[in-house]
Amino acid sequence: MAQTGKDYILMHKNVPVADFTLGEDSGAILSVGTVYECAHVPVGIPCEKGIMDRRALNLWWRGRSIPESRMGISETLEKLELSNAQILAQKCLGLSLSDQYWIRPRNTALFWEQMNFFENSFSEDMGRILFGKSFEKGEVSLFSPDNTSDGWLKKKWVILKGKRCLIKGGSGAISQEPYNEVIASRIMDRLHISHVSYSLLMEEGYPYSVCENFVTPDTELITAWHIMQMEKKPNHISLYRHYLNCCERLGIPGMEKSLDEMMVLDYLIANEDRHQNNFGAIRRADTLQYLGAAPIFDSGTSLWWDKPAGMIKPDVKLTCKAFKTSHEEQIKLVKDFDWLDFSALSGVEEEICEIVGDSLFIDRTRCKALCEGIRERIKRLEKIALSADRVGGYPLVE
Repeated sequence: MAQTGKDYILMHKNVPVADFTLGEDSGAILSVGTVYECAHVPVGIPCEKGIMDRRALNLWWRGRSIPESRMGISETLEKLELSNAQILAQKCLGLSLSDQYWIRPRNTALFWEQMNFFENSFSEDMGRILFGKSFEKGEVSLFSPDNTSDGWLKKKWVILKGKRCLIKGGSGAISQEPYNEVIASRIMDRLHISHVSYSLLMEEGYPYSVCENFVTPDTELITAWHIMQMEKKPNHISLYRHYLNCCERLGIPGMEKSLDEMMVLDYLIANEDRHQNNFGAIRRADTLQYLGAAPIFDSGTSLWWDKPAGMIKPDVKLTCKAFKTSHEEQIKLVKDFDWLDFSALSGVEEEICEIVGDSLFIDRTRCKALCEGIRERIKRLEKIALSADRVGGYPLVE
């Protein structure tokens, strides 16, 4: 039986990009029609001779939806009587607080200025539902940027004093991720690394991290994953070099230095989840000009976040992401350590104790282990930086 569909125009602010049809039951893209502006097609989606790749566009659209791994999403969809999260994205016209793409129903006169979440209010119903609040189905508005938020942890967008802010929870019995965001933020303050600032919020006894949106009505985040879809990676080229090559092709300035800073931070905090969708670049939506690397954000899955206190050790086996599977190999990709002022990290252990001091989740034993772990990571990085300086930089391990 053929799927019924609804016709839309993929928009980039007020620029019509392409006609397409969405399945009303599946939420998937059934067909792509006329392409109006190839230059404004989402980064990484092939568009040749005026034809857009439907499979790639579907992958982009699915990635715009809440992932199936999100805490509580299955129960939420069941309560809302929706088949999948792509339907949720459809309910808010695909509008996001990460970029300026959206879908406009055919034969309507809607404009970006009256619809976008950066300058207009939005419903917080979805956020409350995702946080476990009860609701009456008929009274719920699903016009929310929560429908297009990524990640597996519980999160919601709110407007605080006129600012769009993301509130994000933790996981497991320790709920350490919100504290880690704040600790990582303080470390980057000390090292003068461009980053998103996080603060701590306690709500109903549980910790949450809070950060202001770093994307504006004029800019957008283009993730590393989408950038790397620009061209097929040759087998003889490393993932790191492929990413830099793609950035150079797009004219993104200062990426090598920004990656050095990101890999140094991730080594220090033992980050286990720097995947390709939580770093990238910022560009202007109107001109498509790239401004540089995105500030570092989303560093919560770090600092031995899911390990018992007895396993919080600098040499315990940890997952590493972005470009290598071990931090010891990835740190060798750093080209320059001259900017790194180790004296700025003096007293960071005391700051960690201050951040987690009132926590009901992180006891004194765990706090002490975290301080010892970070202290040893700093010492090890100092030796690595000194060794690299003596030999004039590491041999290229790409």
